[in-house]
Amino acid sequence: MDVEELRQRLEFEPESLPLSASLLAKCHIDVEKVEQALAWQELQPNHYILTPSDPLYPPLLLQISDAPLVLFVKGAIESLVIPSIAIVGSRNASRGGLDTAAELAYNLASQGFAITSGMASGIDGAAHKATLAANGTTVAVLGTGVERIYPKRHHCLYHDIVHSGCVMSEYWPHIGPYAGNFPKRNRIVSGLSLGTVVVEASRKSGSLISARLAVEQNREVFAVPGSVLGGYSQGCHDLIKNGAKLVESAADIIEELGCLSEYHLEQLHQRHHIQDNDSCDLPFPSLLASVGYETTSIDAVVEDSGKPIDLVLVQMLELELQGWVAAVPGGYVRLKRS
Repeated sequence: MDVEELRQRLEFEPESLPLSASLLAKCHIDVEKVEQALAWQELQPNHYILTPSDPLYPPLLLQISDAPLVLFVKGAIESLVIPSIAIVGSRNASRGGLDTAAELAYNLASQGFAITSGMASGIDGAAHKATLAANGTTVAVLGTGVERIYPKRHHCLYHDIVHSGCVMSEYWPHIGPYAGNFPKRNRIVSGLSLGTVVVEASRKSGSLISARLAVEQNREVFAVPGSVLGGYSQGCHDLIKNGAKLVESAADIIEELGCLSEYHLEQLHQRHHIQDNDSCDLPFPSLLASVGYETTSIDAVVEDSGKPIDLVLVQMLELELQGWVAAVPGGYVRLKRS
């Protein structure tokens, strides 16, 4: 993507606002901002700028009415093709709430789901950390630019997420924390995910915004019940009364989302025109041959297979789900002989 192409697909808005279709008519193209964005993309191999026409733009996010016109992604781009579940909740969570979020995230990640959250304090952080502990994939949707770590106490968590998953934002990379940006990013958290799980939310919790948006996006909503004392889980109780599925364990979520996960993968197959090779028992034999029994980087797989990276990422996910390869830090390793 060059400057002229991105100029045609991006419109500059005030720094405290996201890029949104509703404001395009009021904005002007800022060539300097576009050039800075492209320079950021070229800075590291794990920097990406995605627009809705890009093959790697998350397909579920495309389905929402106000999908971001641009996404800045830092980390493992293949994280965005894994079926995701959002876990959100109170920033001032109790020990029990943190433990519940961690247990759900760990068990869901162990079953192959990516965990999406907002990298905030409390439930968000617990979900991200537990996913990493399970050697799973986690996606952090930021209310700042992807180069601004907020809250600062999550400095180490931020880098761990970039290493094993990705951070993403619709804001320019160096935009700082503006209070109004955090509720807006919630539509991306829910939009990326097959379902949203709310853990320990009061009636005034911002997590209920994510739940409401999930309903508007025709996604599943799950809520974990808690004590009736103190009101710390009253928001969750209200969600359950209004039709959210009551969650006691990861099995409750998996039971509901199993078919949706398969549908999501089928949509990926159709979008990338993936067809199995009927003349061979091996799935994607040329791609599988590119993966060794020691860690093979994604760049090496792309170069050796001769396939475009977006197709490689989706097909590698299929190979992983079938047990032929495993995703490890730095790339993939082959698990089975043909």
